[in-house]
Amino acid sequence: MATIEILGATHAYELTPPKASSSPVLVFIHGWLLSRNYWQPLIDRLDDDYQCLVYDLRGFGDSQSPTDKTPKTESALRATTSGGAGAKDNAALTSADVDATHLSTSNYTLVAYARDLGILLEKLDIDNAWLIGHSLGGSIALWGASVASERVKGVICLNAGGGIYLKEEFERFRNVGKQLVKRRPQWLCYLPLIDVLFTRAQVARPLARRWGRQRVIDFVVAHPEAALRSLLDSTTEAEVHRLPQVVSQLQQPVYFLAGENDRVMAPKYVRHLASFHKLFQNGGANVIEIPNCGHLAMVEQPDIVDTQIRRILAESLS
Repeated sequence: MATIEILGATHAYELTPPKASSSPVLVFIHGWLLSRNYWQPLIDRLDDDYQCLVYDLRGFGDSQSPTDKTPKTESALRATTSGGAGAKDNAALTSADVDATHLSTSNYTLVAYARDLGILLEKLDIDNAWLIGHSLGGSIALWGASVASERVKGVICLNAGGGIYLKEEFERFRNVGKQLVKRRPQWLCYLPLIDVLFTRAQVARPLARRWGRQRVIDFVVAHPEAALRSLLDSTTEAEVHRLPQVVSQLQQPVYFLAGENDRVMAPKYVRHLASFHKLFQNGGANVIEIPNCGHLAMVEQPDIVDTQIRRILAESLS
């Protein structure tokens, strides 16, 4: 793991060795209350042919500044829990618009995360990137393609969609999310069998137990402000309605992979957001539905996701 400073925050990242100069760098962006670790199954499959960059978003995983109030980073907490039983075993959006309407209020809006991403690409001298984002990370990838359009050549969203604001459902979702963020005692990592519960959450079939353990760790170590603000700022009515505008303005190719059994982001909402991109006019060809898959496509069905990423890149680069 390497680290880099971006606007006062330490960001943890990993970058695999470079490949052929003509190949894009694949940049992986994780979702809410997760970390960079969930991309490893895909990186293991893709890094023979593509350079891969994976990083933790500001306030999640190991991307936390020394002044953060969270007692332990993901790496430190993983070290203390490994080996034991149970875990114990619109109009055009300009840079001026972005600065004026978003960055002054929070470091955890979608566009603020996209700003961090743009700086990361610049500092690592990456000017030929394809962004691959999961859930919240998919929305960040879409914004990143807008904010850093000269460096981003395409976007692939996993389990990410939206653009429809359903007031009662969103209020319920936000309230549940706020309670989750507030009630995260660190001793949860040591609760017997808690990791088994996390292997079953939001997926079509149970994950391997190590993923349950990882999900518990990421859930606990996320910085309180980052966890809360990223949830609330990305689910306002204005932000939900703004995302389709971003998609409609993107000139890069944009693809969406939906989980057939995803109850967090149902395929119909994925197709709705995808429909605002020009590629959707070709019979909805920019939407791929993955069978037997819930909300964690990159872990549940890595072989299928790998195949689809390779196909998309081959078609887009031909």
